[in-house]
Amino acid sequence: MMALSELSSLEKYLGLKEPNTYSTLEDGVPVLQRNNTPLVGLVTVACHLVTENKRPELLGASAEQRAVVYQWLEYRVTKLNGRANKEHIKTILKDINSYLVDKVYMAGNQFTLADILMYYGVHPLFVELTVQEKETYVNVTRWFDHIQRCPGVRHHLPPVVVLRNISVRTGGHV
Repeated sequence: MMALSELSSLEKYLGLKEPNTYSTLEDGVPVLQRNNTPLVGLVTVACHLVTENKRPELLGASAEQRAVVYQWLEYRVTKLNGRANKEHIKTILKDINSYLVDKVYMAGNQFTLADILMYYGVHPLFVELTVQEKETYVNVTRWFDHIQRCPGVRHHLPPVVVLRNISVRTGGHV
């Protein structure tokens, strides 16, 4: 039922006063009933909420950026939702880490829905990481910490402490 918590948090982030009522399919996939038409799936419902609440910037400012947002939303549901073992998790974090080398956000330099849903998907992985593992994935760690500090994003999730290396230049003092 993680998807329902995520959609509830997204609704709060978007400022919805009245939360929607969701049902789920047998496999936990969320369903939002709209005018006798069911909207099925985390990405479908999330994109609908963003559009309905007139926040198109969260889907990307250009055609290319929108494609990158959708790419990461698809990655989220295909790779993160069904994660299996420690090796699979390492591969995911390694992929995201190399992608974020020169980026602030998942879609470049603008905060989007991809950041929100990827953050929700990566959070359970980050809770389990050791300090050394977080240091191994320095770009993911930087991005993760930045997103968890964005106002209104973290609603249903506890903050994750991200320890940084103590700078030699400060003589060990932060």
